[in-house]
Amino acid sequence: MTTIAPTTSTTTSPVATAPTEQPQIGEEYNSFLKLLTAQLRNQDPLAPLDSTQFVEQLATFSSLEQDVKSNSSLDVIAAKMSDLYAIAASQWIGQTVSVETSWVPFSSQALDFAVDIPEEADRAILSVKNTAGDVVWTETLDSKAESFSWDGRNQATGATSAAGQYQFGIELYRSDEYYGTVAPQLAGS
Repeated sequence: MTTIAPTTSTTTSPVATAPTEQPQIGEEYNSFLKLLTAQLRNQDPLAPLDSTQFVEQLATFSSLEQDVKSNSSLDVIAAKMSDLYAIAASQWIGQTVSVETSWVPFSSQALDFAVDIPEEADRAILSVKNTAGDVVWTETLDSKAESFSWDGRNQATGATSAAGQYQFGIELYRSDEYYGTVAPQLAGS
């Protein structure tokens, strides 16, 4: 005669499990060596495996181990550099910064910019192009002035240009000879 014990229902509460740790690089290397020696120990003596395959496997594993170590080192370096950039950037909070750029965002308000015109240049010509490469504004700048403004007017139509990106180029001349091109400096805080 078989007796069956009555079943009881128990309620289990969820238990937080600790994240499983991944084996360290050295542990996997030791595991690989154990597998390799077990494979050598248990191989058929009448048909041994090629020893160059073992050396290749060992070299590949060693190379992979070095790559993993390099990646983790690079991750640490990248994190520290990110922290350094944040510290350096925090010093600029509340300061006015100017950036030299050829592409300038225009949003239907006058755009103020500065240009470093070398003393050797006696003429500077501003050329503003839209994203299609069409010139919308050309103006000779006063080489003695330091700041300038473009109100967005289109030279051909007289209307205000559409909001968007515009390419600024300032061509410099010395005695009617081309001297070079510079980009405007935009200020922001």
